[in-house]
Order: sequence, then structure tokens, then C-alpha cells
Amino acid sequence: MRYIIMVLMTINLFAVDATIKIKKDVEQRAKIVLVDSSVGISANISNKFFSIMQSDLKISGHFVADKKHNRESTLNHSIPTNLKSKGYILKYKLSTNNGLKIDIILVRGSDGIVVTKKDYSISSSTKYPFLAHKIISYINNTLQYPNIDWINRYVVFSKYTSSKKSIIILADYTMNFKKTVIKGGLNLFPKWADKEQTSFYYTSFKNIPTLYKLNIYNGKKIKITTSEGMLVCSDVNDNGNKILVTMAPDAQPDIYEMNSNGGGKRRVTKFSGIDVSAKYINNGGAITFVSNRMGYPNIFKKPISGSAVSQVVYRGRNNNGVDAYKNKIVYSSRESHKRYGQNRFNLYLTHTNDSSTRPLTSNGVNQFPRFSVDGSTILYIKQYQNKSSVGYINLTSNQNLLFPLGGKVQSIDW
Repeated sequence: MRYIIMVLMTINLFAVDATIKIKKDVEQRAKIVLVDSSVGISANISNKFFSIMQSDLKISGHFVADKKHNRESTLNHSIPTNLKSKGYILKYKLSTNNGLKIDIILVRGSDGIVVTKKDYSISSSTKYPFLAHKIISYINNTLQYPNIDWINRYVVFSKYTSSKKSIIILADYTMNFKKTVIKGGLNLFPKWADKEQTSFYYTSFKNIPTLYKLNIYNGKKIKITTSEGMLVCSDVNDNGNKILVTMAPDAQPDIYEMNSNGGGKRRVTKFSGIDVSAKYINNGGAITFVSNRMGYPNIFKKPISGSAVSQVVYRGRNNNGVDAYKNKIVYSSRESHKRYGQNRFNLYLTHTNDSSTRPLTSNGVNQFPRFSVDGSTILYIKQYQNKSSVGYINLTSNQNLLFPLGGKVQSIDW
């Protein structure tokens, strides 16, 4: 247990940061107005639905949304004179129908042409945020902007509830939908097992650390492997048939690769210090990871089958919390040195094939940076002025969003 606690503390130290807001040229984005004709919907849900769509439009980087919550009694094609200069008018009608249903009409303001009509429905009214995401991603794709389908994905995270107790929660990216899927005991490090998000891996710390795989749709749980000391699945390859795991069977954490069913295990790193948080790069032929082999946490890379280890990051004396997408790497770096009190950590974007480094944040303590499935956006956990939030950075448009997040998050994935 001493070694478990030591490495868990190390991993928490190996991750952190905040946010620079650079505004994209408004002329490159489409102006859009939302007009609400919902019926039978509470004011609370109506206002939240409108707010979620506003967030979706902003983080896409493709729209400038009017902030006024316009309302009409019926859904129709007509455009009020005062809205004709707004580019596009998205009219929608949210209604109850064995769950929720939404009908939309997208109209071009300049000439009143109907661009598209669509309707969606969901059986569970608690999942209304996903209905909003579906509409905005559909509008985005209809207007042939770069894909933003990542807004439709689940976020999975582990949150401490008390000493040696935690729960694992599914959520939409705005945290307006949340559902606890695992509770009881200490359950940590959830990691999606496939791009389709049907299952995720997690570690249960009961007796001996055990790695499980849980199907979120049928509840089927499969035991993958066990290990003394610690056990964390940090990444899954593109095919979903290989995973990277940090284990410490001899009290010192190293990185292993194994089949998704727990077989075919092989050791990837052999170091007397700490090697953790491995991520696949180079189409699965290599990894990037965090190690203290220089006397402080830093980011390194090595081939899966080879022994050569090379340094990736050359700035700072405490770099950690790494994630990778193809040749892009995001990491957190400590930038203050307080002996007592909270230090400041910032996120940086770099690459495996060149030394260019781009700062992404500027204040606070931010943890667990994670690329979206398409590499366009970064999720992270931000602590600033005694508030905890989940944050998003669109790497193309530099749009940023923060959503309140109560409690202490242990780890997160999407």
C-alpha cells in the first residue's frame, strides 16, 4: 500500500494548468441566431438547452452566436426583419415525446432560403445535452465546416467521494449530463477501450490492484489482469487490441504493453526510477511517457521494441501530465516554486518531430490534458481561485470554454 500511495501521489504531481484567450477573426465565422419555439418544456431545461447550444457554437470556432434567447410561439420559415442581417437563423422546437424530440429549421437570413430541416429524438430526457450537441454538429456539417463531432462524445472520469472511496461517472462534455456507473470502493483511472465508446478500462484497488473492462451498455465486466503495487491503463492503440499499462510488481513503476484481453504482456521500459503515463505515437510503433530519469519529471519517447530513449521536452524542471495525438504532444509544466501553497502549472503543445512549443494556458493549476478523438481540441481540469472546472481549448480557433466541476477529480478521459 505504501508503494501504491507513493506512485499515486507521483502521478498526481505529474499533471497540471490554465488559459490564454486569443480571438479568431470574426469575419471568418458565420453569424447565427437561435429562435426557440419549444412547448411543454420547463423554463430551467429550456434555458440550459439554449446555453448548451451557445457553448457548442462557440467551441466549434465556426460561428458567432447572438446571445439573446429569442422565442416564437410556433416553428415556421418566416424571418423577422430584425434578424435578416444575422447570417443564419436556427429555429428549433423542443418537445416531450416518450423522452424528448427536437425539430429544427435552418434559414439563411439574407434571402430566406431554407438550408435544411431535421428532427431528432432521445428516449431519456436526462440526456437532453446530447440532443443539443447533435443538432449543432449536424448544422456544422451541413454548412461544410471542419468536423466537430467530438462534442457528441462521452467524458468518463473518476471522482473521490471520501477516504479510499471514489466513483466513476459518465458525462457530456459540458457536465450538464452526469451518470454514476461505478461506485463502492476505490475505482480509478478510467480509460476508453475503443473509439466507439462502448467500454472503458479502470482499476479497482481492492485487495490487489485489478484492471477491469466495463461495457457501458450491457454492464458486462471483464477482468483483464492484476498486479502488486499499482496498475493503470494509460492508452489504447488505434485498433483497440493493444493497451499500455503502468505496473509496479517490484515496487518500481514501469511501462508494459499487452493484448486487450491481458495476454501477450511485454515490458517496454526498464528503469530504476519512475516511468508512467505512456501514450502511443508513430502509429503505435513508439511511446511517449513521463519519467524522472533526469532527476525531475520530464517527457521522453522510445520505440516499443527498441531500447533508445530520447528527451522530448527541453524547457522547465517539472513537466508531466502528457497526452499524444499522432505527432502532437500536450503536457503540463510547473512554473512556480512555492514551498508552501499551490504552485502554478501551464499547458504546452509540442511535437515529436520538431522543437516548436506553443503555450496554451497562463494561470492556475490545470491537470489531465487530453486530446479529443480527432486531435482538434484539448480537455483539461483547471483549478483557479478555489474553483474547479473542466476546460476545453480548440487548437485551431483558440476558443476556450470552462464548465464548473465539483469535487476532486482523480483522472479523466474522453
